[in-house]
Amino acid sequence: MLNQIGKTALLVMDLQNGIVPHLGENLEQALMPFQKAIKAARKHSIPIIFVRVGFSEGYPEVSTKNKAFSAISKYGAMTVNDHATQIYESVQPEANEPVITKYRVSAFSGSNLEMILRAQQIESLVLSGISTSGVVLSTLREAADKDFEIKVLNDACFDPDPEVHRVLMEKVFPRQADVLTVQSWIAALK
Repeated sequence: MLNQIGKTALLVMDLQNGIVPHLGENLEQALMPFQKAIKAARKHSIPIIFVRVGFSEGYPEVSTKNKAFSAISKYGAMTVNDHATQIYESVQPEANEPVITKYRVSAFSGSNLEMILRAQQIESLVLSGISTSGVVLSTLREAADKDFEIKVLNDACFDPDPEVHRVLMEKVFPRQADVLTVQSWIAALK
């Protein structure tokens, strides 16, 4: 899993069956930037780590104080074996690409992500995912606090609120990360 391009890894976050439909009616078109980033990472031997949110049966990880996740536990969805928590078919990981299960919004919270990154001597993260104001924001902040170099792929991130996406990409994220398109990231790899 060790890579040759500056110890970088691509994180593909929350592209799972229960979340991808939030991209809207044109799913396959909306997934194209993610697919391009994944294809480029594979071509350049950059490790890809898939991140999903999922819970154990009975939801022992979910506090009644957690507004978002306690609502999920009431409906009996999003356990690790549910169809909703599996990686979406058109962005499936290959055999050597880990799938990390997280129990909170950040990709680091309750997962073994940091252990894998440190074991593989990863110093730089390229972030993609659904949603910009959820997993991408929380992971970016925590990664910055952990001293990772960070890039965010603007067009391989999605938020249901386009204005929130724009503000984060233009005003918030540049304080801690380089924000670029998938195409410009791919061009820089050549």
